Amino acid sequence: MKFQRQRREEININLTPLIDVVFLLLIFFMISTTFTRESHLTISLPEASADGSAEQPAETIDVVIGAQGQYAVNGEALVSNDALTLRQAIMKLAGDARDVPFVITADAQAAHQSVVTVMDVAGRLGFSQLSITTQKASGD
Repeated sequence: MKFQRQRREEININLTPLIDVVFLLLIFFMISTTFTRESHLTISLPEASADGSAEQPAETIDVVIGAQGQYAVNGEALVSNDALTLRQAIMKLAGDARDVPFVITADAQAAHQSVVTVMDVAGRLGFSQLSITTQKASGD
């Protein structure tokens, strides 16, 4: 007895829908991705001298940061510890002058974010003479 073989259909995989799905996923991720724009400040850090007698010019903007993150601009405490209040106080004090020396004095226990906020506000306002004060250790 002779059996006739059945013709086998050739198996075909259609890649078109797979390519379409991958392409749509690529477009979705490209559109939904957020790109952050980081701003950088160029700062020249001060060097502490052994004698500790630094002469400051008569007209400076001195921002003091307390241990709890409270700000004081030229000896006057601010009512709020946010960047907008700090910006308004600095603009009121400096006016249009941006070449005035800007001094930041921070408590050792102050949060790093508080110091960065002051540096960011000063940089955005256009101050170019930014400096951070140092204190001589009490044991020396």
